[in-house]
Amino acid sequence: MKPEAFTSIPQLRDTVVPPDQSELRVTPELIATWDARALANGLDLRWRVSDAGLEASRRAVLGDCAGGEDIWVFGYGSLMWDPGFHFEEVRLAEIEGYQRRFCIRLEFGRGSRAKPALMLGLEPGASACQGVVFRIAGACAECESAVVWRREMLQDHYRPFRTRVATPQGAVDALVFAANTAHPQYVGELPIGQTAAIIATGEGELGTNRQYLENLVAHFEAFRIEEDYLRRLLIRVQSLAPADTRLQAS
Repeated sequence: MKPEAFTSIPQLRDTVVPPDQSELRVTPELIATWDARALANGLDLRWRVSDAGLEASRRAVLGDCAGGEDIWVFGYGSLMWDPGFHFEEVRLAEIEGYQRRFCIRLEFGRGSRAKPALMLGLEPGASACQGVVFRIAGACAECESAVVWRREMLQDHYRPFRTRVATPQGAVDALVFAANTAHPQYVGELPIGQTAAIIATGEGELGTNRQYLENLVAHFEAFRIEEDYLRRLLIRVQSLAPADTRLQAS
C-alpha cells in the first residue's frame, strides 16, 4: 500500500491489512476452494450466487468500468481494516440514516449449522453510521470492483447501491452494501440479549462469532469511531462466555 493513501488518516497505516496479504481477497481460485469444500460438506453449487449472477449484479450497479472512473467503497465492518482490494486513498466517512446491526444469520465462515452466527449489516436508522471510504483508481476499477463483488455479494446478503457519503475532505459518491432485507437469512434487529447469546456460541471454519465482535470493537477504538451498540453487545457476550484470547482478523 502506498503511504500517500493514508494522508488524511496516517494513524491507520499500520492497521489496514495489505490486499496481497489478505485472506479476504476473494479471487476465482479462492472461490473454487470454497466450492470444493461446500461439495464435500454435502452442498451443491447453489450455496452461492453464480459467477454470471455476480457479474450481472455488478454491471447493474457500476455499469462499464472501462471508462476509467474512480470508485469509492464505504466500509463499516471488517472491510475497514481488511478490504482485500487495492486502493489509492482512504478517508474517514459517515453515511446518514443508517446504523450497524448484527442482522444476518450465518452458517458459513464464523458460523455453522450447529453453531450459527450473526453477521453485521447496514440498516436504516435515525442516526448516522461512521466508517471509512476507499478510493479504487479508475485504471484498476474493473479488476478490483470484481474482487469487492465476490466478497460482498457471494451469497446475496447485501443490497448494493451508490449514494453520497460525507468525509472531512468533502462528500463523495460511494458504493455501499446494506443488508438485503429480502434474504431468507436476514433476521432484522433482534433483542440485544438474543443477539449476544448467538454471538457467544457461534463458530465456524474461520473462527468464532465472538472473535469477530471483539475485533470490531478493538479496531473501532483504533479508528476512533464511537459505537455504543457494539460495546454494549460485547459486555453482554462477555457475561455469557469465558474470555477468548484468540483474537483473529475477520
